[in-house]
Amino acid sequence: MRYVRGLDRVDEQLIRSAFHADAVDHHGPVSGSVDDFLAFWLPVQENREVSEHYITNHSVELDGDSAHAETYFLFFGKLEDDAVMRVSGGRYIDRFERREGEWKIALRVVISEWQMHADGEPTVVLRQQFARGRKDRSDLSYIRPLLGLPDGF
Repeated sequence: MRYVRGLDRVDEQLIRSAFHADAVDHHGPVSGSVDDFLAFWLPVQENREVSEHYITNHSVELDGDSAHAETYFLFFGKLEDDAVMRVSGGRYIDRFERREGEWKIALRVVISEWQMHADGEPTVVLRQQFARGRKDRSDLSYIRPLLGLPDGF
């Protein structure tokens, strides 16, 4: 969950916190370290207006200090000034390891199963009527304590 929250908030520190420092991520066109993934992914986030990752079915097999997991995901994304909503689904195939009492991803393979485009135009109207999310640590989800709706949201 830290990983997908980090993706949606473009929070590099949170994304990194889900992986061991020597983790390997096979992520479509990029296979390598978390640094390799972030070098590929971060630059294309600047004009992303909508980014939501959902974690659904999840199975885990524990084996001492390692675990093997299959986790289904859904992704919805829309770029600024683009009426297309990109929708995709797939699975994360992971090996987690517990090191010094902390579980993190040691190896990830992303399997993209499907993708489609949907009409994102209604999103423009919707985003004018509700509080706005932000792609950084100024997002409402980071504010502690949350005592109300701050100005500018």
